[in-house]
Amino acid sequence: MKWTIGEVTVTKIVELEMTGGSRFLLPQATPEAVLPITWLQPHFADATGRLRLSIHSFVVETPTRRIIVDTCLGNDKQGRRIPHWNDRDGPFLADLTAAGFPPDSIDTVLCTHLHVDHVGWNTRQVDGKWVPTFPRAQYLMGRAEYEHWQSVQDRPDMATIFADSVTPIIDAGLATMVETNARICNEITLVPTLGHTPGHVSVMIQSNGEQALITGDFMHHPCQIARPEWSTLADSDPEQGIETRHRMFRRLAGTPVLIIGTHFAGVTAGRLVADGSSYRLDV
Repeated sequence: MKWTIGEVTVTKIVELEMTGGSRFLLPQATPEAVLPITWLQPHFADATGRLRLSIHSFVVETPTRRIIVDTCLGNDKQGRRIPHWNDRDGPFLADLTAAGFPPDSIDTVLCTHLHVDHVGWNTRQVDGKWVPTFPRAQYLMGRAEYEHWQSVQDRPDMATIFADSVTPIIDAGLATMVETNARICNEITLVPTLGHTPGHVSVMIQSNGEQALITGDFMHHPCQIARPEWSTLADSDPEQGIETRHRMFRRLAGTPVLIIGTHFAGVTAGRLVADGSSYRLDV
C-alpha cells in the first residue's frame, strides 16, 4: 500500500495484522460500543464489532531521504508481555526488501516513541549480539522520550526493550536525540502529540501544497476518532492523551490532510471530517 504526497511517497510494510483480542488495549471498545460506529466497517471492525488492528512500518521517501518510521516488533526478542509478540520469527525484513527497501538503503530511522512495537526492528540478532538492522541509518529518537524511560525504575519490560532495541543503537553511535517539534528535512516535521508517552510525536509531511500526518499512537484505532475519550491502557497520561486527540481533531477536521494511522488496518488512511458532535475518517 502506497500514498503520494507531492514529491513524497509513503509505503506501508506490515508485520502483523489481527482482528479481535484488543480489549487489553482499548477496554471501552466493546463490540456493543463499537457496532453503532457504523463507518468503522468493513475496514476497521468486523460485522460483530471486533476491532481490526495492524502493526506496520512506513517507508517515507523524499527527494533526499529514505526514512523508516517505527520498526514494529522485531524477531527473536524475549521478555515481551504479549505472548505472540515474544520470540517472533517473521518475514518482515524479507518483505521490506521485496518492496524495494533493503535495510542498507535506509538512511533514517524515526521512532515516534520507544514502546515495544515501535523499536523492535531497530536491531537484529547476529551471533548472539544485537546489532543495528539499518547500519547506514541515523536513528532519530525523542530526547524527552529517551530521558523519561531512562529515568523510570519500575518498568522492567521497558528495561528489556532498551537493552535489546535502544541501547545497542546508542552504543553503535547511530542515535541522534531530537526535540518534539524537530524539522527532519524540507518535507518532514515532527508534531508533539503527548499523552500516550511523555515524548510522543507524530510526523507531518508537506510537499507541493499537499499534506499528510503519520499518527503514531496518539490514537491506536479509528474508533478513537469517534470516541476521543476512549484511552488505551498503554497511555502514560490518559487525560493528556484525550486532550491531545481533541486538539488534533479540531486542527485536522475538514482539511485535506491525509491521516495515515500507525495501527490502522486495511485502507489505513483517510481524511478527518466532522460527524455530528464528533468526527469520522473518510476513506
